[in-house]
Amino acid sequence: MAAPELAQTELEGIEGVRMTWLNWPRTKVEASKCVIPIAASIQPIRPHVDLQTLPYPALRCKTCTAVLNPYCRVDFTALMWICPFCFQRNHFPQHYSSMSQTNLPAELYPNFPSIEYLIPNYQNAQNYNSPSPVPIPSPIYLFVLDTCMIEEELEFAKSALKRAIGMLPEMALVGLISYGTQVQVHELGFSDMAKVYLFRGWKEITKDQVLEQLGLGPSSSRRAGTGFQKGGGGGPSPMAGAGPYMGINRFLLPASECEFILNSLLDELAKDQWPVPTGNRALRCTGVALSVAAGLLAAAPVGTGARIITLVGGPCTEGPGSIVSKDLSDPVRSHKDLDKDAAPFFKKAVKFYDELGTQLVNQGHVLDVFASALDQVGIAEMKVAIEKTGGLVVLSESFGHSVFKDSFRRIFEDGEQSLGLSCYGTLEILCSKDIKIQGIIGPCTSLEKKGPSVASTVIGQGNTTAWKMCGLDKNTCLTVFFDVSSSEKTETSGPNAQLYLQFLTSFQSSDGQTRLRVTTVTRRWVDSALGSEELVQGFDQEVAAVLLARLASYKMETEEGFDASRWLDRNLIRLCSKFGDYRKDDPASFTLNPCFSLFPQFMFNLRRSQFVQVFNNSPDETAYFRILLNRESISNAAVMIQPSLISYAFNSLPAPALLDVTSISADRILLLDSYFSIVIFHGTTIAHWRNQGYQNQPAYEALALLLQAPHDDAQLIVRERFPVPRLVVCDQHGSQARFLLAKLNPSATYNNFEAMNPGSDVIFTDDVSLQVFIDHLQRLAVQAS
Repeated sequence: MAAPELAQTELEGIEGVRMTWLNWPRTKVEASKCVIPIAASIQPIRPHVDLQTLPYPALRCKTCTAVLNPYCRVDFTALMWICPFCFQRNHFPQHYSSMSQTNLPAELYPNFPSIEYLIPNYQNAQNYNSPSPVPIPSPIYLFVLDTCMIEEELEFAKSALKRAIGMLPEMALVGLISYGTQVQVHELGFSDMAKVYLFRGWKEITKDQVLEQLGLGPSSSRRAGTGFQKGGGGGPSPMAGAGPYMGINRFLLPASECEFILNSLLDELAKDQWPVPTGNRALRCTGVALSVAAGLLAAAPVGTGARIITLVGGPCTEGPGSIVSKDLSDPVRSHKDLDKDAAPFFKKAVKFYDELGTQLVNQGHVLDVFASALDQVGIAEMKVAIEKTGGLVVLSESFGHSVFKDSFRRIFEDGEQSLGLSCYGTLEILCSKDIKIQGIIGPCTSLEKKGPSVASTVIGQGNTTAWKMCGLDKNTCLTVFFDVSSSEKTETSGPNAQLYLQFLTSFQSSDGQTRLRVTTVTRRWVDSALGSEELVQGFDQEVAAVLLARLASYKMETEEGFDASRWLDRNLIRLCSKFGDYRKDDPASFTLNPCFSLFPQFMFNLRRSQFVQVFNNSPDETAYFRILLNRESISNAAVMIQPSLISYAFNSLPAPALLDVTSISADRILLLDSYFSIVIFHGTTIAHWRNQGYQNQPAYEALALLLQAPHDDAQLIVRERFPVPRLVVCDQHGSQARFLLAKLNPSATYNNFEAMNPGSDVIFTDDVSLQVFIDHLQRLAVQAS
């Protein structure tokens, strides 16, 4: 009876939509009894080979603005269609006149629940008879480089920037801001000599002040005359225009024109010269640098996609956005400090970055942060601005580490390795009657568009039916929470048995074209009061686990004193009590439908994960993990919660292994993928043979192949993933074996080492094993309420 689940998995291919429940309970009361909220995970611009692109505008319903889709009823004789959302009858325009049952337009094909429209831009929207297409706007990359680093780190960062500039499209506009104790905005358009605008690092500065001091404000543009244009061409500069846009091309030049200038500037750029007294931290004004960057981009023409790509090498200690004092004896805030409200800089810094994020959202620009330091840099405070703008974030130990270098290179690659970075995205959701939208958890910002589909309860970005995504890519994933508003049972058979959702995503793709992706999905209403079989068969365990992880993380950040482990336990017990088969007060009789059988295991691993157990993680690391949990696809997020383990042995093909300490064997190699790191773990015997060099002898070719196989598979994972994971190669009983042991089920510990298999291992922990967890769950689920 897994057919509905399989159908959902196949449909996700082109729809990019997965839901916790394939069939929906009809009333609010029945929905609350399901325990797991009704929600959808959507990847708005997920690529697919079958996706059709249409060169004409979408046909919309005149009442609710829903787009024509395969679920509309069509009268071919009268050339009319009935909207499934509001049941409005709409006429087809003249160019659909040749349509028939055997000659359907692409948007009515049942195989195309997702379809894309190309939207032309016109300079004169009033005159459709002679439209004049606007040139495709050049994307802007504004690099912000921290210079308060040791020479070696600064060289690594400058080298990465040079490579990136060489990979940019020729017409991409590039700018550079460096900062330490003060902020330096480099004027690239003045090639005769290096020209820099300085901003004090301790002083908060507004957008208008930035524009005025850079000579880009309205009063400056009246004095300035025409904008500077590099080269001797006769046409106007792409960024030179009237009003406040005039002259911004002094700071932003096409990559093809400024590569030499930028490389020369980077070669001359030295470590921040401001003296740092003994026992003090470097004076680093990250907040002011980002304010200046956002202010500079405010002068860019509306509709131009821009990214602020920030390379940060330490904590902000100067000006707005500071996270710690200058005195090294004061430690950077920890989770305990945040819980006790003993982090004096935290709330003020979060407020500053929240306002900065709002400014960037209004401008339609993106904040990306690449942080490489052994100390914290302030990702926990910046998280709000990064998520609001849909920015990318990478956290690593050094600018020379492969995690940074490979991840940084990936954002500029094209072809198959491209991330599909897009900008200026908006998402609108239309629902059938009786469905309300509570909100979205993910990289977006509410547009405050009210309507009958807005729920009274809010989760994440709510109180709206439309959201803005300044930056999005092919892997961007959002979680939409729904509520059923109907309190009365209505007919669950016949024409009203189906519910409909439509996701409308408009965005500017990486090639500069504006597109509209329309995804329409339908699900069935079921009366769970009459029987829960249809409901059970449509349960998606992976989506439900990821949904609870995102919801628990959200509650931990927004609700004071929230106990995530207790909340997850209560939900799991309620779910098992509702859908399990058992006799009251008889744990031995408890069985769980196969559609739910993996869910307790997911919850066991979620309770132990870095999303719930923040001990031994800094606030920066926790924020980083949660940003990626909220934006990655369901399959990737599931690996973050419950890592995958593959076993390699002689005389057998690589095979999945239990995420358990008993999977460790002296003559095996294990490959653990926990998303953020990939671990290749050699058993003691394999490690001994490798150290003896047997793999280099022709007689032991099988050993050489066995040693190479997990490395090849690890490279396949690394090539497809962003951020690039950390690769750890270790041996049994070695110091780095902890990366594997920390993720395994402790079925054999120092308390019961007699359970250890020969050649296996024990885990020194007091954590309960999965079996003990399941035993407790069964006992609590069958208790008479």
